[in-house]
Amino acid sequence: MSTRRRFLLTSLAAGGALALGWGLAPPRQRLTTAQPLAVPAGGAQHAVNGWLLLGSDDTVTVMLARSEMGQGVATTLAMLLADELDADWSRVRTAPAPIDKIYNNLATVVDGLPFHPEDEGAVKRGAGWLTAKVMREFGVMVTGGSSSIKDLWLPMREAGAAARAMLVGAAAQAWGVPLAEVTAAAGVLAHAPSNRTARFGDFAERAARQPVPGRVVLKTADRFTLIGHTLPRRDAAAKQDGSARFGIDALPPGLRHASVVMCPTLGGRLRRFEPAPAQAMPGVRQVLAVPGSRGGTDGIAVIADNPWQAMQAAQALGDAASTEWDHGPAATLDSASITAQLGAALDDGPGFSYRRVGDAEAALKTAARTLSAEYHAPLLAHATLEPQNCTVLLAADKTSATVWAPTQVPDLARIAAAKALGLDKERVTVHVTLLGGGFGRRLEADFIAQAATIAAALPGTPVQTLWRRE
Repeated sequence: MSTRRRFLLTSLAAGGALALGWGLAPPRQRLTTAQPLAVPAGGAQHAVNGWLLLGSDDTVTVMLARSEMGQGVATTLAMLLADELDADWSRVRTAPAPIDKIYNNLATVVDGLPFHPEDEGAVKRGAGWLTAKVMREFGVMVTGGSSSIKDLWLPMREAGAAARAMLVGAAAQAWGVPLAEVTAAAGVLAHAPSNRTARFGDFAERAARQPVPGRVVLKTADRFTLIGHTLPRRDAAAKQDGSARFGIDALPPGLRHASVVMCPTLGGRLRRFEPAPAQAMPGVRQVLAVPGSRGGTDGIAVIADNPWQAMQAAQALGDAASTEWDHGPAATLDSASITAQLGAALDDGPGFSYRRVGDAEAALKTAARTLSAEYHAPLLAHATLEPQNCTVLLAADKTSATVWAPTQVPDLARIAAAKALGLDKERVTVHVTLLGGGFGRRLEADFIAQAATIAAALPGTPVQTLWRRE
């Protein structure tokens, strides 16, 4: 018994020491991906770290780990990296980042911890430190909470500074000169004593073979050339001339189109429907019931040759007397009851004071005049300008899948699609497109799971599910 007790105590002590040591250690690096970045064929692009590719043609491709939905991250995140790299801004491009732990959003979870916003105490700092470490390993690659710049302010700059150091090291090595004598500015490496210069592209391949520096020295604010300056948005021209590609613009060869009619009550279920009339309509390929998943609602999907045919057939099913829904508990909700619940919570709940100074109640009692007003907002649909859509291609042999989606959560989208298709998530590739609005609605993966379920009806054929605006 004593031996067993000693073993347990020793194990607990060792485990506690390991946990304490892990908690005190710095978060793991956010510079290098688990797998090297994929580079285009031809050898003109070279992966320097997990955040950028250097091109022999002087291009700098920044991995965009946050979704661009109109808030400007495609420009601002690239600016962070390019400034520390001392890149030529005219040669900077962006590309969607793959799914990897270094891209997990730490700030949005840390900011959600239950502390007062102005609390700067040791407990809050310690909880934030530990939470950031956990999120680095088990978090989510998410765009939300207005946290993109806050979360990536250091990682993007460190990635740029590391790449700059590798370029300088490559040039110094090639020229046989001291590191300290090589400078970089606007995409040009220079050695003043020998009057030599070279473009970044000249040393891109050699720089990629340099060791990634363990520590880098970041610029002070007075040396910024891009950060803090007004620059044209990277996505502006493409959005003006129509070349920008949103989820709705994913058009792989052989594409079929799906439209869905869903129970008009959130969380409702499908009781019965008659598919035959819709199946007889022009261009219709498949008609199927689609169960709600990941918070979604039951519906009926029509796959057709073009969007109009799919929408017309789906609408016919929705209007048919033979289609019956089970509206569920939400059928009893109405705006009046929701408003009453909110009012009761405000009147009777404890509330939360952000800041309390003085005695407001006493001041009101002695005021010569008081004003009172109530403001109400109805329950509104969280509708995006670009209707919800997702394109899914399940391979003909059903062993892998490709997803094109305007999503704020690419890793959760991959999980949702994989589960709907019965695949391991590693067998699903997600391409994040531009988002025609999102701001929270595309944090949900219900439309991803729905689109994958629909596409499973036509293996080997890409299917784009597009919700009607209404």
